[in-house]
Order: sequence, then C-alpha cells, then structure tokens
Amino acid sequence: MRRESQVVSKRAASLAIKLSALAAVTLLSGCSLFSSKKEVNPPAALVEFKQTLRTQTIWTASVGKAGVFQFSPVFAGGSVFAAGTDGAVVRLNASNGQTVWRVNAGSSLTAGVGSDGNVVAVVGEKGVVQAFDGNGKSLWKAQAPSEVLSAPVVGSGLVLVRSIDNRVTAFDADNGTRRWTVLRPLPALTLRTAPGIVLDSQTAYVALPGGRLSALALNNGGPRWEVAVGDPKGTTELERIADVSGVPGLGVRDVCAVAYQGRIGCFDIANGNVRWAKDFSSESGLTLDDRFVFSADDKGGVTEFARDSGAALWRNGKLAYRRLSPPIAVGKAVAVGDYQGYIHFLSRDDGSFVARTSTDGSPIQVTPIVAGQAVVFQTQAGTVVALAAE
Repeated sequence: MRRESQVVSKRAASLAIKLSALAAVTLLSGCSLFSSKKEVNPPAALVEFKQTLRTQTIWTASVGKAGVFQFSPVFAGGSVFAAGTDGAVVRLNASNGQTVWRVNAGSSLTAGVGSDGNVVAVVGEKGVVQAFDGNGKSLWKAQAPSEVLSAPVVGSGLVLVRSIDNRVTAFDADNGTRRWTVLRPLPALTLRTAPGIVLDSQTAYVALPGGRLSALALNNGGPRWEVAVGDPKGTTELERIADVSGVPGLGVRDVCAVAYQGRIGCFDIANGNVRWAKDFSSESGLTLDDRFVFSADDKGGVTEFARDSGAALWRNGKLAYRRLSPPIAVGKAVAVGDYQGYIHFLSRDDGSFVARTSTDGSPIQVTPIVAGQAVVFQTQAGTVVALAAE
C-alpha cells in the first residue's frame, strides 16, 4: 500500500537539495562562503603515549572506493557485507575476511549496504534500489523517489530507504514492490550527510534532517511518535542546521540519537519520552552498549555517557578537529577512526589513549560495527578492516 503524508512541489525540493549540497561543501571545507583562507581549526597533531593495550588486525579486505559518498559495512548471518561506489558488493566471512562472493551492481552506487543475511540491498545513481539474495544473485530493482545517500536497512520482510527529499520508502524484500512511502518536512538547509535507520520487529526509527527522530510503524509507515533531538536555533540558515547525525542506537527499551548543533539523548521506544538529553553537537553520530553511549563531538572530543542517566563519565579532547568517526566499544577499549585512517583506542575507564593503529591513510567517516569479537571499520578508500583488542 502506497501512502503519502504530504505533498511538496518539485521546485521546493530542488531548492532544498541545492542548498543541502552548498551546506555540505561549506561545512566540510571548514571555510567561509566568501573566503579562501586556511582552516580556522587545523587538526590536532597526534600525541605520543605508551601503548598498554594489545591490538590485532584479524583481516583486511578491499571493496572499492567510496568517492564522495559514505558506505557502511553491516554484520548479518555470520558475514560482513560491504559495497563501494564503483558498484562492487561483497560478502565476507566475518571470522577471516575471505570473500564468500563478490558481484557488481552494474552501475555506480551512492549508498549501501543493508542486509539481514538473506537479502542484501544497495542504492545506485538516481535512486535505483537493487537487492540481491544471500548468494549474491540479483533479486529485483526498484525506484526510490530521489537520490539516496543513507544506507538502506533490511528487516521484517522490508527494505527501507530514506531519499534526500526526506521520503522514507518501504519495499517488499522479496520482490521490490513499494509497500508505503512517508514524506517528512524538509528544512531549507541541511547537511549532505547520511542519517540512518534502525529497526526492531515493528518499528523503524529514522534519523532526519531538522533534528527529528521519527518512529514509523513497519506495517504501513504510520507515525508512532516523533521527537526533537535538535531544535534549530540561530539567525542564519547555517546556524539553524540541526540534523540528526549517523545511525540511531537501539536498545531493548530505548533508542539514542545525536544531532549536529543539537542534543544527544536517549528516548523511550514506546512513546518517545525523553529519558535524558544534553546539549551536544556531532557530525558523525553515536554508538552504544548495554551501559554506555559513545559519541565524538564536532570539535573532536570523544565522550562516554552513562546510558541510564546521561552523565558524562569522561571526555578525551586530544583528537581535536581530526574529523572522527563515531566511537565504538571493543573489549576494554573504545575505538574511533579519523581523517588520516588512524584508529585510536581509548580506555573505557578514563578515556586515555591505550593503543593506535593505521589503515590505508584515507578518512574513516562511517559508523563501525561489531562482528563477533572484532570491530570492523571501512575507510573512504575502500579498505574493510577487522580488529580485536586484548
């Protein structure tokens, strides 16, 4: 069943997309609209420290460059799935990184990958959604309403995508039939980033521009609740950008999210009630485990929050302006990637540096994942690397 909650003009959507691209160029360059000066806040130099944690690279694989897009790996069915902008889609054995299969989607990709282990979904140019089965065989293609930058998500018999016109569309995972579409309001100016979606058995929790976190019923796209993670503030459109960043973190009873120039907080999955929220700004997103929430702010500070109360337990500010990925817990440490492809390991107790390793020298921007006992990062140059911390 197809469902439209609102109608917007093509002209307004086109203007919003153009402004979105302008904002991305401006903010990511670190420069003024009218200036060609060097960065106001240069990245901090790496500090020396005594390595006290042993880390091990379990395996590496190459999937292809991301280009100007963001490609996130996903762990499902005992495998790591990944994709690159040249059309490559791979399934890797999570234990040793060996390629189970590798296919080419036949066109350039802009977003991926999503999988539940049985269906694998990516999105190509002009919003073409393509699905493969667990063996890499092409299942179907379908058309999203517009360009897609956020990775699709697969679950409960659906493939969900959010296109840059702020439509959330659900396709049948078996045959690609469009089940429903919901349109959310689009702010005048947004970051050209890839806010994500997470699912439980009945609900999709969708990160949106304008600082909103929306819970949609999987059966028909109906709204369950919507909450403000960041309220737009300021006098200019740039100052008022408050987009939710990265992929929301989902627990048994709560879902957590963070916004650029907004807040970080956890919300009740049943009704969206605020469990806690604090002023915070992140361009990359957050991750969580049973007890803590981890995020890197837009100044490069990594903070660990108590998940039950939101209390800030520690902050490491020595990676200032190194354009960090979301941090993630791995063993006794918290791992975070940076713009030079370094992965930094911080103590879970106090945030101090305990180890550091390098990858291929290209930026690590996307949310890492836990695959068994390992943590998996994907670089902008297309290296997928699995590490363990002992």
